[in-house]
Formats: sequence, C-alpha cells, structure tokens
Amino acid sequence: MADPASFRAQPSGATGVLVLADGTVVWGRGFGAVGASVGEVCFNTAMTGYQEVLTDPSYAAQIVTFTFPHIGNVGANGEDIESKVEGAVGCIVREDVTEPSSFRSIEKFADWMVRNGKIGLAGVDTRALTRRIRQSGAPNAVIAHAPDGKFDLPALLERAKAWPGLEGMDLAIRVTREAQEGWEGGYWTLGKGYGRAAFNAKPHVVAIDYGAKDNIFRNLVKAGARVTVVPAKASFDEVMALAPDGVFLSNGPGDPAATGEYAVPVIKALLDADVPLFGICLGHQMLALAAGAKTLKMHQGHRGANHPVQRVGEGWGETSGLVEITSMNHGFAVDAATLPEGVEQTHVSLFDGTNCGIAIKGKRAFAVQYHPEASPGPQDSFYLFEKFVGGL
Repeated sequence: MADPASFRAQPSGATGVLVLADGTVVWGRGFGAVGASVGEVCFNTAMTGYQEVLTDPSYAAQIVTFTFPHIGNVGANGEDIESKVEGAVGCIVREDVTEPSSFRSIEKFADWMVRNGKIGLAGVDTRALTRRIRQSGAPNAVIAHAPDGKFDLPALLERAKAWPGLEGMDLAIRVTREAQEGWEGGYWTLGKGYGRAAFNAKPHVVAIDYGAKDNIFRNLVKAGARVTVVPAKASFDEVMALAPDGVFLSNGPGDPAATGEYAVPVIKALLDADVPLFGICLGHQMLALAAGAKTLKMHQGHRGANHPVQRVGEGWGETSGLVEITSMNHGFAVDAATLPEGVEQTHVSLFDGTNCGIAIKGKRAFAVQYHPEASPGPQDSFYLFEKFVGGL
C-alpha cells in the first residue's frame, strides 16, 4: 500500500477524486451519484451524445473521460439513451455543468446521473488525463464522490489495485437481456419521438444481444426488418427455432475472447448453416473469432464520433477507397495479421491502420468494428443496414 503521505494534498472544495491503481490521485468536484465505483479509465472525443455514451452497455465497467470541455450543458431527456442496463460507471469532465440550455431537456444532467447511479467528477484537466492514457494505456481506477469531502484514499487505492481489469473479463453476460423479446421501437424523428416497428414485417432478423444499443435495432427496422432479440447465451437451436432470415451479432463490453467461449460455437454453427450474419463492434470480433482470427487488447482503444475509416479490399467497385467518418467505442480489436484465408479485410482505421471490417468469402457474413447506428457523418454508414437487410 502506498504511504498516505505520498498522496497529493486535497485542495479546498474537492468533493470528488479519481484514484489510479498506480497511486496517482486526481482531485475535482463531485456531482451525480454519491459513492465510489471501480473501472477502466478511457477517453471519448465526441462533442455531443454524452447520454448515449453513458448508457451504452459497451462502456460497462468503464469511467469515461470526455475531451470536449462542456459536457452536460444541454441537460438530459428520456429519449437519448441506448439501454436501461449497465453502462459506464461514471464520467470525468473539464468544466462544471451549467443549467440546461436545450428545449429537449427535461432534467439537469447531475440529477440524471444521480437517478442512474453514475458518479461525475468536474474540474479536471481532461486533456492532461487523456495524454496520460495515450502514453501509458487505459488505467484501472476508482472514481468517488463525497459531498463532505472525506475520502479513505488508501482504501480507494487498494480497491483500484485489486480490480482485475477488462482483459479476460466476460461482461456481456452482465448486460444481456434475460429473455427473448420482440423489438417494437421504430426510428426517431424530431417532435414525434420513436415510431413503432411493423409486427409482420419481412425479413425477420434475430439479434443476439451481447450488450446491444437500442438504436441498432431501430436502424434494422428502418432498413425494413422485423427484429427479435435473444440473450447472449441463446443456443443455435433456439436461434434457428425463430426461423431467422438473418442473424445480427450486437456490440457489447468486455474481452471478446471471454465472451467467445459460449458465443463462437453458436456463430460457427450459423456459418455452417449458411445463415446471413452481420456484426457490429463486439459482434464483429465474435464473427472474426468464429472464422479463426484472434483479438488483442488495445493500448488506448478507439472512442469518439470522428474516426475516419477507409473501405478496402475487393467488391466495393467505384466506392473502393471511400472514407467514412465513424463512431467508435472499443478497447479490443481484431488482429488483422491473424485473419485466415477466406476472410477479407474490408475496412481499416486511418488513425492507426487497425482492422475495422471483415467479410467471409463464400458466405453472406460481414461485420464492422465501428458503430454505424450512432449517425456519424451523419449518414456515412447506414448503407451497412441496407446491405444486410436488403440481401435477405
């Protein structure tokens, strides 16, 4: 245990703190829920969409550092959420949250954070913290908020050090649906909210939920599909009993190799049965593992709404080489060097060259690492939903 004397002195007015596993202490002003939570500290470069980020199940067990300084200032509403299950445990922001300024706001961001059990830390040099993550990797840490400013720093440090981290951790099982569900929500429009899905629409897509964002299902509906969602551990027989025209593999949190222990055999069976497949994020990694590739933990991950991705490989015609502005959220990646023969790389990141898409030759199976449903670009990537649903 680190000597308490080595901790940086607590400044006056500090009601929040971030304690990294290496003993670094970052003070700030706490808001939102009171208490302490442990997770991996990452950063997100998006300027908007903080509710969507914090309710994305892919951020389970993570503390999000927002690089944009003004977060929370448009308040919160009941529409801009991605899931009612576990998301990020908290967030770190530069400036104090001001009064809401959006006509869509129904409550203050801090009040929304309290209701959802998420801890906030304001007044932090988020750019400096981001540089630290870029240089040293995403650290494990505890974020804490105490209105009286009293913290047991040695205990918080021990908790951060004891947390095992995301590598080897299956989190999909914590955020998946418990039972089969017919998806009913449609696409959102200003002033009207979310529409309703057509109950008898064709084709029928069965979505395996590893921690899915609701907007993915809305985009599948918009592309013309009827969607049934099943839990992460749904068996091949359970999926096929629903007579799917295609199967969607969702995003989700944690180490893909751990989730793959039960997901990969099902996906292999679906491939053998020539069922059309489409995967996003963790679903992309699941399809790659099922095809024989491997995944790896990234140094800092990709998280933001401004990531350029280029289309590569055969089959794109005149659009080969086109660049899409995408939204990303992943700390693991498919190792392109391990892609076996018969698996084509279809997209690459222009930031670092990592794999962002694959297609399996001879099969109607493809996947992307990024999030086309997050409306980056803002419509650069919707063609993927049309490609999948239109081909069923």
